[in-house]
Amino acid sequence: MRASGPSRRAVLSATAAAAAVTVVPAFPAVAVAAGSAAPSYRWRQVVIGGTGFVTGVLFHPSVRGLAYARTDIGGAYRWDDRSARWIPLNDDLGWDDWNLLGVEAMAVDPAHPDRVYLALGTYAQPWAGNGAVLRSENRGATWARTDLAVKLGGNEDGRGTGERLLVDPRDSDTLWLGTRHDGLLKSTDRGATWAAASGFPGTPSGSGQGVTLLVAAGRVLYAGWGDSDGTSANLYRTSDGTTWEAVPGQPSGTNAKVPIRAAYDCHTRELYVTYADAPGPNGQSDGSVHKLAVASGTWTEVTPVKPGGSDTFGYGGVSVDARRPGTVVVSTNNRWSAVDTLYRTTNGGRTWTSLKDSAVLDVSETPFLTFGADAPKFGWWIQALAVDPYDSRHIVYGTGATLYGTRDLEHWAPQIRGLEETSVRQLISPPTGEAHLLSGLGDIGVMYHERLTASPSRGMASNPVFGTATGLAQAAAKPSYVVRTGFGDHGNGAFSRDGGRTWAPFATQPDLAKDAPGPIAVNSDGSVLLWTFVHWDGTKYPAHRSTDNGATWAEIPSFPKGATPVADPADPARFYAYDTDTGTLYASTDSGLTFTARASGLPSGDTQFELVAAPGRTGDLWLSAKANGLRRSTDGGASFTEVATCSASHTLGFGRAAEGAGYPALYMVGSTGTITAVYRSDDEAASWVRINDDRHQWGWTGETITGDPRVYGRVYIATNGRGIQYGEPA
Repeated sequence: MRASGPSRRAVLSATAAAAAVTVVPAFPAVAVAAGSAAPSYRWRQVVIGGTGFVTGVLFHPSVRGLAYARTDIGGAYRWDDRSARWIPLNDDLGWDDWNLLGVEAMAVDPAHPDRVYLALGTYAQPWAGNGAVLRSENRGATWARTDLAVKLGGNEDGRGTGERLLVDPRDSDTLWLGTRHDGLLKSTDRGATWAAASGFPGTPSGSGQGVTLLVAAGRVLYAGWGDSDGTSANLYRTSDGTTWEAVPGQPSGTNAKVPIRAAYDCHTRELYVTYADAPGPNGQSDGSVHKLAVASGTWTEVTPVKPGGSDTFGYGGVSVDARRPGTVVVSTNNRWSAVDTLYRTTNGGRTWTSLKDSAVLDVSETPFLTFGADAPKFGWWIQALAVDPYDSRHIVYGTGATLYGTRDLEHWAPQIRGLEETSVRQLISPPTGEAHLLSGLGDIGVMYHERLTASPSRGMASNPVFGTATGLAQAAAKPSYVVRTGFGDHGNGAFSRDGGRTWAPFATQPDLAKDAPGPIAVNSDGSVLLWTFVHWDGTKYPAHRSTDNGATWAEIPSFPKGATPVADPADPARFYAYDTDTGTLYASTDSGLTFTARASGLPSGDTQFELVAAPGRTGDLWLSAKANGLRRSTDGGASFTEVATCSASHTLGFGRAAEGAGYPALYMVGSTGTITAVYRSDDEAASWVRINDDRHQWGWTGETITGDPRVYGRVYIATNGRGIQYGEPA
């Protein structure tokens, strides 16, 4: 369910889907497990600030200060102008609805300010569920839901194109939804039911983009089509909602192959369209900007700068100034040589000014945006772009990591409070030190959280800088010593002697590390490192061992390839590894020099099975085997016993023991009956209580979980697109 590859942004190929729809009235209620007394928990976000791809921003045209944002894997948000922060709208989507956290499109109704609509679906692959449309009458406070029988692709190629969902300006009960592989859908009951729109000329393809944008120009609807070859039509229109035609005279050629986004200037009656040779956000090398005078049908090319030579890119976002006729902003996209920019015109595209050239960027609130450099870039993957209809100098644009905003066209800062979209891979809560949390993340490496309520002041860990972190480990008896691994251009492993505040690269690394940096473990006193190597395509390689802080490495022939090494928290001579291919537990009693098989016949065939060791104890191991339940060993893996109170366990962690208890508190994402939720046990798994609730579910949460060893009841949960969530007893 996670995106494959070194980055969670990896995009998969497209597939066909059916066209029928099924209606359900609302989200199903989730019951508390029988016999459990659910404690009251307060849930908050660990603040990092954005970190993911904001694929769309939409100001409401009729309400000052009301805006919505969509992301590719982290749901949608509403801007709260009074608190100056984004409010998440989809945290109530639970485990079974993980595929709905990718937002394909959103729409508002200009005539009914409280109505908002979302088209949800992360992947259009055979293994992913179908999409859904959510509709709200109270700005997303509550939703009604219609499940579709077609698939949507909020985290696939083309996810930054225009809104594919539109309220018909002639009739608020009529909605249009453009799909990737199933043509154009229409609803006449405000999204409750859907059917194929008759007369639409686009021919669906099982591997295409389909409808890339829907926009209204007065009472005429325009639809962009992403499957043109550059010579056939890719922009259609209808004036009656029934008869569609190709727009006459539309541009053609490689630089106008895919219509990306469109915006209508109602004062000049001109429709602006950005184009590229691919849907993006990756893979664009050519593009253009054109405008259509809708009354006369005259097209004019108004491209600010034409791509060429080494300066290759496409055009992405476009937004018109509702207060100033002829004032338009467009963005470049995938411009890696000169770095992406925004161009602004005040005369209908005759001349343009690059806003990047005079931009002053302030990222002090989210320092990670420098990515280890001296200064941040203006942006990349700029496809989301919006001009505030009530403030001409308020512009926001999305990047692959944040949402920038300005109030004066010169000074820019992240406008991202409340929006957290990180895909989280590793969590450590140290027993001592300044930081209560270290995190390993997709795309932005490792973070040291001095405070949970502010983005880490040091930004992402540097020396070296990683993209996606693949490993993070701390010496249990020497918590000042921490190691990390990940994908990077200047090394793939590093160590810290101050608890993760500062880092230095390993002096050497195995050749495998560059392309297949897997998880790493360190024994309890910090004297031995074990590093596993797994390519992002799943290929497994032998693990390596170092006894000199990474100065030299030696292969471990007896270690099961691809297994995750686990250090014993109390005995520095012991390591463990669970071979998920064969369902066998391996152990070492000679500091990782050799491994021998112990318990066998355990669940196999799933690389997400997880082995964890209880803190402060030797040989106390717990195995989360997903739907195969939870198992425990107290003899170093020689034997395991099933935990009868747990029917499914996806990830397990430990925290400070309850008052009077002699064993750490256990935290688990799993099931004690029929639902998957977050649980705590204060009695070694003899009983569990659910600690999250129906409003706080965050889709898929099966990667990792940990309690705080210093604060009883506090738990940190990794999500795949909603960052790090933490809860404490209320």
